[in-house]
Formats: sequence, structure tokens, C-alpha cells
Amino acid sequence: MIMPWLLSGLGLVILLLGGDALVKGAVNLSLRLGVPALIVSLTIVAFGTSAPELLISVKAILDGVPGLALGNVVGSNTANILLVLGIPALLATMHTSECNTRKTFNFMIAASVLFIALAFRGVIDWIAGLVLLGGLAYVLGDAFRDARAHRKACEVTDTEEPEGADPDMPTWQIATFLVLGLIGLPVGAGLLVDNATIIAQAYGVSDTVIGLTLVAIGTSLPELATTVMAALRRQADVALGNVIGSNLFNLLAIIGIASLVGPIRVDPEFLRFDLWVMLGASLMLFPFVYLKMDITRFWGIVLSVLYVSYLVVVLI
Repeated sequence: MIMPWLLSGLGLVILLLGGDALVKGAVNLSLRLGVPALIVSLTIVAFGTSAPELLISVKAILDGVPGLALGNVVGSNTANILLVLGIPALLATMHTSECNTRKTFNFMIAASVLFIALAFRGVIDWIAGLVLLGGLAYVLGDAFRDARAHRKACEVTDTEEPEGADPDMPTWQIATFLVLGLIGLPVGAGLLVDNATIIAQAYGVSDTVIGLTLVAIGTSLPELATTVMAALRRQADVALGNVIGSNLFNLLAIIGIASLVGPIRVDPEFLRFDLWVMLGASLMLFPFVYLKMDITRFWGIVLSVLYVSYLVVVLI
């Protein structure tokens, strides 16, 4: 049983590197073609950084394990709040009170409620997918309008360079990044999904549980690494906005697109427990968003303990 674990880890590494390469290549190609940095940040970077989750979800549906796809998104959203914000707060206070994320937070809660409502249909099919993608289009349009109208903290502006931008990057390097990303993502997704399924079968747990734990934590590692570094550099004021935006994109884009590939059956256990944990974790951000509270070490302990408790409940 050592080999499936090693291959799962290898698949995850390839996914993360492939996603990073795709972002760098796509960003610089778009800027080379004259696409504004604002548009690149709101679209290509957002899609590129979520490409690993998207590829995993699509591969899982094609392989007949849709529970892994749904578990990946729900588990990632829970991990993004409790783990990705909890661990960095243990290292240093995160001054999220300086960041205005109320509107995005409201969108995330609305998307969570919409997602849960659609899940109670028993299956997330192409109809639900179109509804979710419609919500994504509205959110992106609103973000674009706000970014153009206001030059506030935590909002992308035309004067900011998007992630991965390098004005001096040669054409051959851009092409190399694109090729590596386009090859690495499906290869990594295939390795991770196939071997995660083997692990689930060997240990007698469902693919849903593997998605909620192993795969969800793995795909949340980039956000965790970024947030930890920001906390160490005392620049964690934007972490809250990043987590909220990531969760919003996971719900609307990842599941929205994946459901067009094939229907995603909703495990009854999701309806009884996991979806409500995800919503509860999301609502825990209320005091940090609306009451201008910083995420101190105390809150870091609370969030981290809650996440460990959730994992214990899921795995037992």
C-alpha cells in the first residue's frame, strides 16, 4: 500500500506545478497579446489557480467516482477557512480588520446556500451547473465593475501586476510554461484520482471521504503556503479576501463546469453533515468581516482545533 500513497503524492506535486506553470504561461501570453492586467487577474489567474481542483473533479466524474469530486470542493472550502486561516494565525496575528471583504463574503454565503439548495435535489446535473455558472458570471462582472470604479485595498487594479507576470519573459519560455501546464494537469489529476481511489478501496472508506480529507487538504496546500508566508512577513491582511474568493470560485466554477461533464450524485451524508459544516465554517468569518476583528492566535487555535475535530469525525 506504500506505492498508491507515493503516486498520490507525486500526482499532487505534478498538479500543483502544472497549475503554477499554466498560470505563468497564460498570464504572460495574455499580457503579450495586449489583454489588460485587470482582466487577466479576474479570469485567467482565477481559473489557472483552480485548475488542479477542476481537473480532479472532471477526472473523478469520468472515472465514475463523483463523490471524490464533490468531497474535494466541500472539503477544500472547509479546509480553506479552518486550516488555511487557522495555522497562519498561530504564527502571527492576521490583521484582516484592514481589509474590506463584505461584498465578497456576502457572495460566498449566497453561493453556499445556493449550492446546498441545489444539492438537496439529490444530484448536481447540467441544469444546476448552468445556475452555478450564471452566478459565477454575475460575481465576475460585479468584481470587474468594482475594480474599475474603486481603487480600494484587496481589490485588483489595472496598475497591479497579476500573479506570474513577467514583462521580460521570452516567447519560448511562455510556450514552455503553457505546454508543461497543459500536460502536467491531466497527468497529475490522473495519478491522484486513480491512486486515491485505490487507497479508499483498500481501507474500506468511500471515495467521498478521501475527497473530503486527502484530496481536499492536498489541493489547499498552495493557499496554505501562501498564507503562512504572508503571516510571517506581517502581510496577512489580504489572506481573508483570498480565502473567500477561492471558496466562491470552488462552489460556482469547479462544480459548475464539472457538472456539465456528467451528473454528480450527492451522498446523503453530505446533506446531513458535511455541507452544514462547510456553511458553519463560512459563517464563522462573520466577526472578522463585519466586526473588524483580527484573526489572533486564540482564533488560530479555535479554527485549527475545529478542523482536526472535523477530520476525526469524518474518518471514524
